[in-house]
Amino acid sequence: MGGGRAGMRQIPKAGEIRDVHAGCMHLLAWIIHARACRLAHLVARITYEGSQSPSRDGSFLLGRITVSTGNQSVNHLIDEFSKLPGIGKKSAERLAYHVLRVHANEALALADAIRHVKENVRHCRDCYNLAEGELCDICQDPQRDRTLLCVVEQPRDLMSIEQASAYRGLYHVLLGRIAPLESIGPEDLTIDALVNRVQAGSFRELIMATNPTIEGDGTALHISSLLGETDVEITRLARGLTTGSVLEFANREMVADALTGRQRF
Repeated sequence: MGGGRAGMRQIPKAGEIRDVHAGCMHLLAWIIHARACRLAHLVARITYEGSQSPSRDGSFLLGRITVSTGNQSVNHLIDEFSKLPGIGKKSAERLAYHVLRVHANEALALADAIRHVKENVRHCRDCYNLAEGELCDICQDPQRDRTLLCVVEQPRDLMSIEQASAYRGLYHVLLGRIAPLESIGPEDLTIDALVNRVQAGSFRELIMATNPTIEGDGTALHISSLLGETDVEITRLARGLTTGSVLEFANREMVADALTGRQRF
C-alpha cells in the first residue's frame, strides 16, 4: 500500500501552476519583443546621433541609436560609394559607416590619396600608360627591349602582363576597344598615335594583347589592317588550353583556338 502511494503522480499545486504560466507568458513576450525589434531594424534606417569629434583612439563618438530617414552627409557619401563599379547599395552603406568608425587620420588619408591621384596621375606621352610625369616608368627604363611593342586595351591589362614577369618590351595602351554598339570608334582610342609610333620607330614585332572578345578581336583586326604595309611582324597572344586543364572540361572555342594555334613539339 505504501509502495502504491509512492508510485502515484503528485498533482502540482495552484501556486506552481501560476509560476509556470507566468514564466511562459514572460518568454512569449520576450520573443514578440525581439521579433518586433528585428522588424524595425529591417524597415528603418539606423542612424547614429552624437558627438562628431574624435575620441581618444581617433574614432567618432556615436551617441544614441535612433530610427530615421538618415543623415544628409552620410547619404551623400553612400551615393558616391554606390557609383563605384561593383559596389551596390548595401556595400556602399558598409563603406560609409566604416569611414565614420575609423580614425580621422585614416579617413582623411583616403581622401588625400584620391585627390593626389586625380591631380598628379596622367597618361604617358608615348604609351598612354598611367604616369606621374611626361613618361611612365616603363618607357624610361633603359633595360627594356625597344624592338618589341605590346598593345593592350587598358592600363590594368598592362599590369597583368607585368605581373607575369615574362615580357620585357614596351607597351601601347589603347584606352579602350572599338565597340560600335557603345558608340566607341577608332577615333576615340589611341590608334592613330599607335600607327605613328610604329611607323616612326624601329619595332620588329607588334604583339596584339587585346581581350579575346568580339570587340577585342575587331580592334586587333583593324590595327593589323592599318599596319599591314609595314615591315613589323604582327602577332597575338596564344589562346586555347591552359596549363593543367583537361580536355573534357574545355569548351568548343578553347579547343578550336588550341588546334589553330598549335606549336611544334
